[in-house]
Amino acid sequence: MMKIKTTAGVIALGLTTALVAPAAAQTLNVAWSQDATGLDPHTQPGFAAIRLLELVYEPLVRLDANLELQPAVAESWEFSEDGTQLSFQLHPDAMFHDGSPVTSADVRASFERILDEATGAVARANYTSITGIETPDDRTVVFQLDGPDAPILNGMASVNAAILPAAAIEAGTIGTEIMGSGPFTLEERTPNANARLAVFETWHGGDIAYDEIAVSVLPDETAILAALRTGQADFALINDPLVATLVPQTQGLSLNTAPTLSYFVLQLNPAREPMGALALRQAISCAIDRQDILDAALLGEGEVTGPLTSPAYRSDPASLFCYEQDQDRARELLAEAGHPDGFSATIIAATGEPPTASAIAQLIQSQLGEVGIELEIEMQEMNVYIDRWLAGDFDMAVALNGGRVDPYTMYNRYWTRDGNLQGVANYIDDTLDTLMREGRTETDEAARREIFAEFESHLAETAPWIWLFTGNTYTAQTEAVDGFEASPTGSLFGLVDVTLSE
Repeated sequence: MMKIKTTAGVIALGLTTALVAPAAAQTLNVAWSQDATGLDPHTQPGFAAIRLLELVYEPLVRLDANLELQPAVAESWEFSEDGTQLSFQLHPDAMFHDGSPVTSADVRASFERILDEATGAVARANYTSITGIETPDDRTVVFQLDGPDAPILNGMASVNAAILPAAAIEAGTIGTEIMGSGPFTLEERTPNANARLAVFETWHGGDIAYDEIAVSVLPDETAILAALRTGQADFALINDPLVATLVPQTQGLSLNTAPTLSYFVLQLNPAREPMGALALRQAISCAIDRQDILDAALLGEGEVTGPLTSPAYRSDPASLFCYEQDQDRARELLAEAGHPDGFSATIIAATGEPPTASAIAQLIQSQLGEVGIELEIEMQEMNVYIDRWLAGDFDMAVALNGGRVDPYTMYNRYWTRDGNLQGVANYIDDTLDTLMREGRTETDEAARREIFAEFESHLAETAPWIWLFTGNTYTAQTEAVDGFEASPTGSLFGLVDVTLSE
């Protein structure tokens, strides 16, 4: 008797029995409408890139659907009693896709790369408390901190803090050669068309019930719905609330949804005149009817929000500055700022991410027009938009930004003096900077909530951005798919738990 191993298992054959052809790979067909703009996990801020990269790369820890920390590359962690050391034990079976083990040297090299300003890592500011990284053995990493850093663990639970091979970092191949330790390997990719991810069979996180993911990048979300209806897609990422409402109306399809931490925002650029004037920014805040935009653009599928969207920290937005539309006050503030007849500006928005960006921009244009502010809308392809956004090259921008469980990791990169995205925010004052730093070192949760309540109130009143609302995350699936759980982070990592019926 001999045995032949196939993708479906082990088939026992008699010596005189003809060989059986290997079983066809079981494929999960996934569709989405926006492709990744790059493949370097440390530098990509876009949701589309993150959704792909989080399947290939792994951070030290991750968040589950209940926003609780779970092991990833690390199997355990602990802070020292004084909070100045954070130690990790790496999973003994964690390995990169080439079969090499993930070691403490890889963790050190990854965080040194993130902290190097030349890298342009989008989450760099979350880790600036790190003063040293010790590697006493291959499985142990000790981060030395300049003081207690309550939110750093949550900050590490992101693919923007992925652990990369030290050898690849040294060779300078990150973003061109894809070598992660996550549940899938990126086998093929045609940008803006398709990709194929194979299950990494020796992934330390456990078995996956199918063999590969075939991704199709479709031109819009109506095409995605059509692909689900015809069986060309088993699972899809939906961003348009209108399309999402159609999913449950289709026999054989179901919708997964969860309120999201991500937030829709009108970003102003205080470095551009006339946005540097406080009264003028406040006028814009007063002129906006947030609920009206939510109802029109997202069909009311969401919630008006202040800057903080985490359930543990969010407050009643009615308590914040000018959250009820007040056009008379807006006109008074415009006059105070020296613009009684309004002014003209441009507003940028991305095509496709989110698909509601154009509608939001038009609604803002209409509302601000009522108080004399004339806006010209510039719609841009996502890669062009991201480049301009990162460069702070806009008067105003419609944005969908990622939320975080902790306010510090959500905002320190924008609203601290050394934040690595200060050039996007272009606004800082002593109050914001001080409250951010106090929130980082305070470990008492009640005290932290008070700190960030003050931070949120001050941010809304100074109005460098105009926070609008949060929405929902949506994914759709056919009856063949089971086991996916929607997360407030919008993560698709739950695909590892999916099973496919025949």
